[in-house]
Amino acid sequence: MATTADISNGICIEFNGELYTVVEFQHVKPGKGGAFVRTKLKHIPSGRILQNTFQSGVKINIQRIERRPYQFLYKDNEDYHFMHVETFEQVMIPESLINAPQFLKEGQEVEIVFHAETETPLFCELPTYVVLEITYSEPGLRGDTATNAMKPAILETGAEIRVPLFINVGDKIKVNTQTGEYGERVNKD
Repeated sequence: MATTADISNGICIEFNGELYTVVEFQHVKPGKGGAFVRTKLKHIPSGRILQNTFQSGVKINIQRIERRPYQFLYKDNEDYHFMHVETFEQVMIPESLINAPQFLKEGQEVEIVFHAETETPLFCELPTYVVLEITYSEPGLRGDTATNAMKPAILETGAEIRVPLFINVGDKIKVNTQTGEYGERVNKD
């Protein structure tokens, strides 16, 4: 069993019966009293950030998690189906475990994080930026580019985002999956 001396950024621990990853930590040795470790923990299922202080030397339960490359195949009524890139093993994941399901398209590569001991999927992460095509957008008005005006546009996945006025139907754009915002236009090859 590990102690607080083993805490580092990115490790996964079991705390109060739940899985958390360590986002930030700081060992503190005050002049008076015992040392302690101040941490910021991210709750794996919900993404909530929790701040906690551990007394120095307290035993912690480190959990092993694995990131595995998968490819999105299709969505049925409730679940999303993915295939492992190397072993071709298929897994089904509910929408609640995916960080940005509205930007998933068939063939998209993602990383699924598994709890190594129980082999259960914990969450699915899309890359920070994905390239998607605009399927519908109102035409921009000529000469209205002096301001940072935005207009709604619908992507090939059905998601709606706001894009600059110069973006048209058929353009490919980078979308930030963490914020859901327009990144940049991608040149057509």
